[in-house]
Amino acid sequence: MQQSNTHPSDGLTRPGDGATDRLDDDHYPAYSMGRAAEILGVTPAFLRGLDAGELLTPQRSPGGHRRYSRHQLRIAARVRELVDNGNTLEAACRIVTLEDQLADAHRTNTALQSALDDRAREA
Repeated sequence: MQQSNTHPSDGLTRPGDGATDRLDDDHYPAYSMGRAAEILGVTPAFLRGLDAGELLTPQRSPGGHRRYSRHQLRIAARVRELVDNGNTLEAACRIVTLEDQLADAHRTNTALQSALDDRAREA
């Protein structure tokens, strides 16, 4: 039997029970496809295209419905911006992927430079 995290006297969840932690979790799949499409001003077909293009892989509800996180909505919004500026969906997805790879490379470069600087100070 699954234990409830609600307080018996008022039925409210308490901090630290996981429910309030999800409010700050950018990766929690809080948005249905319809709501995500509404927020972004796109059609559900646009979001399905991002899934088919393997740019976004939304989680699925127990019923099989796509669920999107805030992080995924930001990525989708960037793709929409690129499409609105004349890029094809495929090109926009590729640009976002390359932007992400470049950001990762910059983070790695910064970490390696910091390690080199630390070594130089120690020597």
